[in-house]
Amino acid sequence: MDIQIERAEGVLSIVLNRPDKKNAITAAMYQEMADGLYEAEKDPAVRAVLLRGNGGAFSAGNDLEDFLNDPPKDQDGPVFQFLRRLSAMPKPVVAAVSGVAVGIGTTMLLHCDIVYAAKHAKFSLPFVQLGLCPEAASSLLLPGIAGYQRAAEKLLLGEAFDVDEAISMGFVNGAMEAAELDAYAFERARRLAALPAGSLRTTKALMKGAQSMDVAARMEEEAAHFARMLVAPEAREAFAAFFGKRKADFKQFE
Repeated sequence: MDIQIERAEGVLSIVLNRPDKKNAITAAMYQEMADGLYEAEKDPAVRAVLLRGNGGAFSAGNDLEDFLNDPPKDQDGPVFQFLRRLSAMPKPVVAAVSGVAVGIGTTMLLHCDIVYAAKHAKFSLPFVQLGLCPEAASSLLLPGIAGYQRAAEKLLLGEAFDVDEAISMGFVNGAMEAAELDAYAFERARRLAALPAGSLRTTKALMKGAQSMDVAARMEEEAAHFARMLVAPEAREAFAAFFGKRKADFKQFE
């Protein structure tokens, strides 16, 4: 299975399990993750959620072939179900990031409460290079976490950056050896699960506050732009270059 759901000691783990594709996410995987989050929210036995990837990678982002065959145009589709449920999850969410975290692999972390990463982890937000725009409310959340200039550098240039920079930007809590990561992140999630559930939910809700409405609105705004840009000439050129293993030429477009 490309998504594994595991339960132990009050923690529901959602595990990306497509290591041969560096856990690139398909529409079916988004639906399974959305369903897992719904299960976690509704089940009182689940007190915390852990997101992680198998095979030495967190996620290489969207599976581009699947993405182009089944673009996320429907606000009720799997992608937006997952993002809304992750953003609105009332229980604490911990993420463990090993290897690459590309596109949605990074932007989903902005909705997590605590993020740990392997020392070799690499992050990137290559939306502009693909002729697209940010998603998952990252155009709102990343400037708020990292400051406008640092967010602009990452979202406009899309260059990869390492775990030390992710920590200094404020969306990764700490780094460790890859061999220790999953066990450490699970132990932190387990410690959260042992705390008073009502206190955790209230504290998280207070910290999220009015921003929750802003995040939901920004997701919709980004999605509208994203859908329009996905069929524009720039994106077609970017994807053709990607699959053709060549450099994209955007000089032909104004």
